[in-house]
Amino acid sequence: MTGIRSTYRVQLHAGFDFEALSEIVDYLAELGVSHIYLSPVLQARKGSAHGYDVVNPKEVNPELGGIEGFRRLQSRAHEAGMGLIVDIVPNHMAVAGRENRWWWDVLENGPASRYAHYFDISWENPDPRFGQKILLPVLGNHYGRVLKAGELTAARRGPEFYIEYFDHEFPVAPESLAGIFEEAARRSGNDGLHFLADMLRVMPSPLTTDKQDIERRHRMKSQLGALLSRMLDSQASPEGVLDETITELNQDAERLHDFLERQNYRLSYWRAASRDLGYRRFFDVNDLIALRMEDPQVFEETHELVLAWLRSGAIDGLRIDHPDGLHNPREYFERLRARSPGAWIVVEKILHRGEQLPPDWSVDGTTGYEFLNDAAELLVDPEGEEPLTRLYESLTGESQTLAEEQYEKKYMAVRDLLGSDLERLAEQLTEICAARREFRDFTREDLREAITEFAVALPVYRTYIEAGEGRCRTEDRHIIENAAAWVSERRPDLDEDLVTFVRDLLLLRHTGPLEGEFVMRFQQFAGPVMAKGVEDTAFYTWLRFPALNEVGGDPSLFGITPEEFHRGQEKHMRAHPRAMLTTSTHDTKRSEDVRARLAVLSEIPDRWEEAVRRWMGAVRKKRRAGNLDPKTLYLLFQTAIGAWPIDEERLHDYMLKATREGKEKTTWTRPDEAFEAALDKTIKRLFADKALLAEIGAFRDSIASAANSNALAQLTLKLTCPGVPDIYQGTELWNLSLVDPDNRRPVDYKQRRNLLKDIREGRSGLSEGWEDGLPKMLVLHRLLKLRAARPECFKAEAGYTPLSAEGSHADCLLAFGRGPGVLVFVQRLTMRLAGGWGDTKVHAPEGTWREVFSGRTIKGGDISPGAFFEHFPVAVFESAGEAVSSQEEKAT
Repeated sequence: MTGIRSTYRVQLHAGFDFEALSEIVDYLAELGVSHIYLSPVLQARKGSAHGYDVVNPKEVNPELGGIEGFRRLQSRAHEAGMGLIVDIVPNHMAVAGRENRWWWDVLENGPASRYAHYFDISWENPDPRFGQKILLPVLGNHYGRVLKAGELTAARRGPEFYIEYFDHEFPVAPESLAGIFEEAARRSGNDGLHFLADMLRVMPSPLTTDKQDIERRHRMKSQLGALLSRMLDSQASPEGVLDETITELNQDAERLHDFLERQNYRLSYWRAASRDLGYRRFFDVNDLIALRMEDPQVFEETHELVLAWLRSGAIDGLRIDHPDGLHNPREYFERLRARSPGAWIVVEKILHRGEQLPPDWSVDGTTGYEFLNDAAELLVDPEGEEPLTRLYESLTGESQTLAEEQYEKKYMAVRDLLGSDLERLAEQLTEICAARREFRDFTREDLREAITEFAVALPVYRTYIEAGEGRCRTEDRHIIENAAAWVSERRPDLDEDLVTFVRDLLLLRHTGPLEGEFVMRFQQFAGPVMAKGVEDTAFYTWLRFPALNEVGGDPSLFGITPEEFHRGQEKHMRAHPRAMLTTSTHDTKRSEDVRARLAVLSEIPDRWEEAVRRWMGAVRKKRRAGNLDPKTLYLLFQTAIGAWPIDEERLHDYMLKATREGKEKTTWTRPDEAFEAALDKTIKRLFADKALLAEIGAFRDSIASAANSNALAQLTLKLTCPGVPDIYQGTELWNLSLVDPDNRRPVDYKQRRNLLKDIREGRSGLSEGWEDGLPKMLVLHRLLKLRAARPECFKAEAGYTPLSAEGSHADCLLAFGRGPGVLVFVQRLTMRLAGGWGDTKVHAPEGTWREVFSGRTIKGGDISPGAFFEHFPVAVFESAGEAVSSQEEKAT
């Protein structure tokens, strides 16, 4: 674990597999990276672009090269002195037909499946018409219409029978075939088919929970399947009569309906998922089903391969996706740490301002979104808040606070996206209240509203109360009590006794098996409410300053001071000095360099207002019909200036996604054709207006120096602050990517190799190569080498020492020391520095210090920052005699 100095995140897929990655291992080693950080590598559904839709955790994804390709990559990395980190997904798997054999078995055998307990399924259907069936919301229209249109058919492939719906296939419950075999036997006189029909009728029910019956059912299924295979292979094969019987079945909608009703699932219109889905999902994604990771058998089955890799040294660590979906995250991490005591484990936990990672989680820290947001806030000028707020309200006519926006969008998420999860909780709460005479008269609607309001009121993703152990942390108690007070104030129409009861229920003041299950499920529900309501909706609609609308961020805060940044780093140093530090990921709304550029607008609000009003006017038509609303236009131009130069297709694709995610003018499920046509035409007018394009380019050029300074400051901080820096693929150079899938575009590694070669051969990047990003690669390369050459300055015990500045521009400097031999200086708010640093001084420790980018030296004492930044916007010094340039070969 001590060897993990930095990571480089790679997004693997069929077009960039293990072999392609192996070809750049030498480049990454020369760059100075210690570990390659892989997106999920376990077998995902065919054609997966990201790997988070796992179908088989026991195999390596064949589209990436399979186990042999992985072993070759591992060998290549180890030969280059590098290690591997793997991203894993314990919360869910993909519902992908045959590809997921566990899920296929559940559909075939219902509760009697050997894998039924692997998935978070509620078999008790509140609608008695449908019994213990799994709802499969896959149909493009209502079930009856689909059946009438002949789009659902029974089919056979060898001894296997299944249901077809376009490219979907679903298994058939064995006992439901008895009628088909009986009819085929009657027509053909085949005694073997009679025997199969008789045996299927006495097969243990799919509703059985008796373990012996379950095993007997599976034995019979296997034996009868083998018998049918032999019959089909014989000279007297009943193949023809079986197919004839199936054809006639498909031609009779009434009989086919009866056959479908005998299955362990109910095929339905996809919109039915919003209320009736009986399994927990990843957020609102119907084809990602949650796993019951609290079951030790499920943990062992899903982690067998990655734990073997950790034991053998094939990999050195794990990134854990979405821990907030787990039933008991602490218990999961305890189990994982016990099986991999030396592994580096970081978690994708989104911490909100002031929230701490639970100290009893056996992990090394988060994946770094809190650092990302601190670094972004540091670059924002607080003095820009008032004029930019005034501009936003003037342009859009909207003045509601972020808190009001979040309430509205979280409520919408519960109502429109997470209704089936709410219904499951309401069913449990109804049963809990029914057993208490003082609460039994509350209606289900009362209970739904109470659950919704509590979920919406939480200021964090979730609490970590453990009902089974009776554990409720002090911070969780405060969160729930504050939420209850908020609900009472916000919704005086809700009965106060009901609000108090739900509060006490969540705080374990009412106990019992059902009460405990409700508490645990509520916590799993709260995370999706926050994610879908805030990050996936409100952050696309509350657009005062989108540079701050980032995962885990709080856009209502407008900038932090150097002192606040220092306090944050000292806190991280004490709590999780080995946590990951990131500035761009596959999930960020905007890349690090887009945010760095947009931050400059906070320094020049008047210039920005003048420009954006002119641009918005230029793309409006004289007639109001067909014009975009001002808020969408404002986002369009903020996006354009942040990512300029950007082509028409990329800008259109981003704006279409952003507005659909915002769900105000159009949505993914109900696209507004008129709005989307207006969006398309507006972007076409923009790109047809050459004078306007030139003006946008000129504005970009006018802030380029400040934006580049911000970008290099952000990178320098990531590489020198306490933690393990992560470099997202392609961000070695300027990277102006937007949200996924824009941030997964192919990376030009040939260009990056050539530029790294230039740096290693003496092309400095201090005064040249700014257009192609050479200075950014120079900073990255030199500081990665510094981390390798001076580990004592960056290890967990190295310390973090703020350096104070005085003078008129002291707030434009952030400076600190690391360990015994590294000093770091970065600029912020550089538009204020047009006249120089004036009387500003910073005190450097005594001694001789050599700058790692230029090689120049300084003496300790009171120094004007202008001496650092005369030729380059960031400066990192090491104690003289240990220059990184002299250590390059050693570090390599």
